[in-house]
Amino acid sequence: MFSRELPPFKSMVGSLLIAMPEIQDGHFNRSVVYLTHHTQTEGARGIIINKPTDKIGCQEILDQLKMPVMDDVSFPPVLIGGPDHRMQGFILHTPELYYQETQKIAEGVCLTTTQEILGEIAMGHRPSKYLVAVGCATWAPSQMEEEIMGNLWLTTPATQEILFDTPHNQKWEKAIGLLGFSSNLFAPKAGKA
Repeated sequence: MFSRELPPFKSMVGSLLIAMPEIQDGHFNRSVVYLTHHTQTEGARGIIINKPTDKIGCQEILDQLKMPVMDDVSFPPVLIGGPDHRMQGFILHTPELYYQETQKIAEGVCLTTTQEILGEIAMGHRPSKYLVAVGCATWAPSQMEEEIMGNLWLTTPATQEILFDTPHNQKWEKAIGLLGFSSNLFAPKAGKA
């Protein structure tokens, strides 16, 4: 079997993985993943940023945590961040709120996993932009790179517009647009020759 050598390691933290149409897995079909962790020895972790769920909302999460909520506070839909660590919450946000556990991912983008940030948001002290996800996607060392070389993923640097300002159902197309071409190139072909 032919095997290609992986290129020298370069961290892709802060990049987007854009699923190619060949990925039919329910979690990753037409998904856009924001990479929050990537090392040569630990592999990669990311949050799917375009798969909202109607099964649970922020209000239900806060009720389970017994956290008070101000009456006039509204929340974005909760995203299914991936099939791994499904009981863990992940908040991607702009840096107005910062905690000891907060990780700066890129300029203007942080990741916080502590419950404290949800309590702050519930009381109206929120970052200007944020996403709430449960679960994440993880890859073993070199697994993600092999999938990219196998043409399962496109990659591009993330933008705040894609992360926070684009409707979830448009993120896949917009992320592909960052690469300079249209998602129509990936439309299934119909008809017969």
